[in-house]
Amino acid sequence: MEKEYIERLFDKELEFYLKTVGAIQIVGPKFCGKSRTAKRHAKTIIDLMKKKDRDQYVELAKNAPEALLNKGDKPILIDEWQVISFIWNSIKEAIDENGGFGQYILTGSVTDNTASNSLAGEENERHTGTGRIIKRVMRPMSLFESGDSNGMVSISDLKDGIFKPSICNKNIFDYSYLICRGGWPLAIDKDIDVALQQAKTFYSGLVNEDLFSLKDIPLRKDEKRAKKLLRAYSRNISTEASNESIKADLKENGDEIDKDTFVKYLLALQRLYVIEELEAWNPNLRSKTAIREKNTRHFVDPSIATAALGITHESMFSDMKTFGLLFESLAIRDLRIYCDSIGAEIYHYRDKADREADAVITFADGSWALIEVKLSDKEQIKAASKKLVELAADIDEKEHPKPAFLMVITTQNVAIQDENGVYTVPLGCLKP
Repeated sequence: MEKEYIERLFDKELEFYLKTVGAIQIVGPKFCGKSRTAKRHAKTIIDLMKKKDRDQYVELAKNAPEALLNKGDKPILIDEWQVISFIWNSIKEAIDENGGFGQYILTGSVTDNTASNSLAGEENERHTGTGRIIKRVMRPMSLFESGDSNGMVSISDLKDGIFKPSICNKNIFDYSYLICRGGWPLAIDKDIDVALQQAKTFYSGLVNEDLFSLKDIPLRKDEKRAKKLLRAYSRNISTEASNESIKADLKENGDEIDKDTFVKYLLALQRLYVIEELEAWNPNLRSKTAIREKNTRHFVDPSIATAALGITHESMFSDMKTFGLLFESLAIRDLRIYCDSIGAEIYHYRDKADREADAVITFADGSWALIEVKLSDKEQIKAASKKLVELAADIDEKEHPKPAFLMVITTQNVAIQDENGVYTVPLGCLKP
């Protein structure tokens, strides 16, 4: 019996774009639920996953694409569409000809190892889909989607000055488990052993197959090197470590890698939507302090890092610094998902005086917010609150009005507003 569908924040986003553009291409990591969500919104499904159907669909796409693209009622979902990626121009032309919205949904693995199915020269002549086809990223589940956040504190409400003190029933031990479990749909509401295995399965497929399957990023299959590189990246999660620093980490652990190969690995991880780095925010400051512009290193889900490092939810407490960095990455994952659902953007901020905000949210109306992430140490939370106030005061109000809110995200179980006016909010209380 098929498991009951868990509503995703992406559902509303998909509904909106099906009313405003001709087609939507859903990208994201494997196992995040792209196909299942898309199937709920499609009237006709072309499933290229099943081999018995795939060959005939490929032939139809090559010889009579218009027949394939009018196979049934719309929207038509083409699942695993990269198998017939050469049909892109035909999709664009069909949208132009019909002039309607919500005609096609394209989903599938970002791993494109189907070069043999492409028509000669077609990839080099692909037309832009701007204005007709929109690409949106779908990620694993946030804590609110998986039912692990009670949603008592809304980011949208905070922007509008609405807040009510709340209690969260999660503690630091719960968060250690949630980091290792991740937001993979197959892990939700499962026994602990089954739930924790899903991130390990994703990681195993990544280092054994997926990294070496991209036709335009050729990498010699080397599972040991892939594992070492993922571990080195994981040890630098939630930091602004340079490529050279990560390469040095690799060298210390027995693998010296040349620059070109290292860059290829990072490009492959980006193409597979495994790593998703947080860009720097660059506001105008009252002071002359220079701003650092390095990206912060993150995975699309922190459970990938725990799988790479062999960390369990019990062993995490032996290294609280790493625990804190992993918790920060969990918070960034959720904030990304929440921001997408409300049309906001997320960045990080650090200047050369080492003042920082782990996250900066910029809203569509021009308002903004600064956020720090801390585990549970009261003194660290208090210091983070003070630092946010000082940082906000240095932002030039001519370019940026006063922040809509300042917030410290923690593992504590009470959401309050402190004497500085800063909200201290458990991650398990947040929603969009």
